[in-house]
Amino acid sequence: MFSERAPLYEWFCDSEVNTCYNAVDGHVLNGRADQKAIIYDSPITDTKYSITFSELLEKVATLAGALSSKGISKGDRVIIYMPMVPEGIITMLAYARIGAIHSMLFGGFASNELAVRIDDAKPKAMIAASCGLEPNRIVQYKPLIDSAIELANYKPETVVVLQRPKCEAELINGRDHDWDLIQKNVEKSPCVPVEGSHPAYILYTSGTLGLQK
Repeated sequence: MFSERAPLYEWFCDSEVNTCYNAVDGHVLNGRADQKAIIYDSPITDTKYSITFSELLEKVATLAGALSSKGISKGDRVIIYMPMVPEGIITMLAYARIGAIHSMLFGGFASNELAVRIDDAKPKAMIAASCGLEPNRIVQYKPLIDSAIELANYKPETVVVLQRPKCEAELINGRDHDWDLIQKNVEKSPCVPVEGSHPAYILYTSGTLGLQK
């Protein structure tokens, strides 16, 4: 604690933590491996299933390993552009596992709004779904992403796309990667310790009345 900075005190400044360890690994190690960690119930697709803590650990560590293989590491900023699916949670945890700083954006943001946030966050990578599903329509995400990256001054190096059966997206060779293929035969990633003051995520205001903050 640095009392000379009162009232801006800091505790345990030399400590290290990992959000993913606290949310997943710790539960597996403490005997909750077979308990449900995620329950997914989608009225849009009429899909119901659950994921246990041990299954979640496997999925998160594998995705984290795939992201690491693409050069994403501690301190890198990344964007998640997904609907309300379990893969969105898995992605957040995978980024936290390797110490990357994520920004979860509303799936369906128009290209210009997405481009503004890309330029602000300067993400090394983006993970997105091919589409979002609403009661009466399918929202194609990939065209919005492609247009946003074209508009943005900053260009993410890597885009990972979760292909949803209702609308699969065309991938750009060299930049885009299929969610399933990128995870094949990768080495699972351990949790990367980060400082207690290390950012976990960037959360923007809507920007309805001006630029997002």
